Amino acid sequence: MDDVDETTALLGFTKIKYTVGTPDTLDSLSDSPGDSSDEAQEKPLPKLQILLLCYARAVEPLAFFSIFPYISQMVQDNGNVPDSDIGFYSGLIESMFSLTQAIVMILWGLAADRMGRRPVLVFSLFGVTVATGLFGLAKTIPQMVMFRCLAGVFAGTIVTIRTMIAEHSTPSTQARAFSWFAFSGNLGIFVGPLLGGALANPVQQYPGIFGGIGFFEKYPYALSSLVVALVGATAAVSSALFVEETLKKEPVVVDHDGEEVAYDAPAQNGDLSTWQLLRSPGVGMVLYAYGHIMILAFAYTAIIPVFWFTPVHLGGYSFTTLQISLMMGLNGAAQATWLLLVFPPLQKRIGSNGVIRLCAFIFPLFFLCCPLGNVLLRMGTDGSVKAFWILLPTGLAIGCGVSMSYTAIQLALNDVAPSPRVLGTLNALALTGTSTLRAFCPALFTSLFAMGARTQLAGGHAIWILMLVLASGLSVTTKFLPEPKVIGKRRNSQTR
Repeated sequence: MDDVDETTALLGFTKIKYTVGTPDTLDSLSDSPGDSSDEAQEKPLPKLQILLLCYARAVEPLAFFSIFPYISQMVQDNGNVPDSDIGFYSGLIESMFSLTQAIVMILWGLAADRMGRRPVLVFSLFGVTVATGLFGLAKTIPQMVMFRCLAGVFAGTIVTIRTMIAEHSTPSTQARAFSWFAFSGNLGIFVGPLLGGALANPVQQYPGIFGGIGFFEKYPYALSSLVVALVGATAAVSSALFVEETLKKEPVVVDHDGEEVAYDAPAQNGDLSTWQLLRSPGVGMVLYAYGHIMILAFAYTAIIPVFWFTPVHLGGYSFTTLQISLMMGLNGAAQATWLLLVFPPLQKRIGSNGVIRLCAFIFPLFFLCCPLGNVLLRMGTDGSVKAFWILLPTGLAIGCGVSMSYTAIQLALNDVAPSPRVLGTLNALALTGTSTLRAFCPALFTSLFAMGARTQLAGGHAIWILMLVLASGLSVTTKFLPEPKVIGKRRNSQTR
């Protein structure tokens, strides 16, 4: 690190060597003498580190989504509740993970900024591993709620991984790094339910292999939880052994004799309170845009399986389970293609804000395809049905490009951070909102969809009118996103 000459009232003329971590994703941090932007741009992406972090990233969605296929049956087995109450308890247990995450996320972010990224990551991974393994051993509904909350408490993985990937990246590599980050999360979302459904109640599903094993007869949902926990344990061990710490040490002071002495004062613009961070230029607007995009994402994800299953005369597509699975597979494949192949060069060409604005333009068109498909099916002619089967996969494959906005807004969040030392806290603020939205959005929007289908308001398409309004609002929001150059100038003026 280069030395920064400082004159202070207490120290007189001393030379302070700030050894604060300087992720090149933050423009303001490459303006010290001798640290040219060209060198930062040419810094290669540490592929092994990114791979390890992406592997750890998959643990959280695996733990969250793996219980979905069997949660209703587990509630019925453990609680002996009426059929009419199963949905309530299932939704409650599912939501506890995200609700607990929302409560503790900021604490994990603060811990990552002060204690280091790797200790928080490893500790969180071990916590999620233990809590997920215990969930399959629950025999009562209170135990299920308790273990689900415990898994949510150890939610420091995602906020820490986001921060570490940002600190490993440069402006030229961050799009590629976060594309893999997003892909690993989607992979966990895809694999989690498959594991949960395939491994639940193995005695009944695979009597030739597990028949007569008393443990799995007593705990029919243990195998699924233990396998997910095993993945978490391997991620924890690999992170403890091979993941590098990205948060650098506190600044040190060189006295007049040239000897370094410990110095506890925070680096410039380093230790900000949460309120000061929120009031930093551009932070509030980026966080709002982050939440707006996540509302659209969670609402669509919750509505679309129900919409596809709903009868045509009520506003849906009347898809079979197999058809829904195929469409979900196409959705996942399309998202992966956009994220891994299209997003990095596109972001390099038009910037993160440009990608977000492009996606904001596409969102309403993407949502509009859903009710248009229902109109074609209601017409019932050979031509309209053929047009539907051309429109649906084409619109789904192209429309999934809006998933690029999820990664682009993360990069915009990294860019707006006033200092790398608060990057963990800033990510925690964003993820606190995300966890809260994930806890409430699915139930809210599926209820609104059901209400519209039951009342046939706007022909059963009322929910899509609401989605179009919300998507159109995103275009307005993106006009106020701070530009990276403006942010860099503000940082430079603050550091002088």
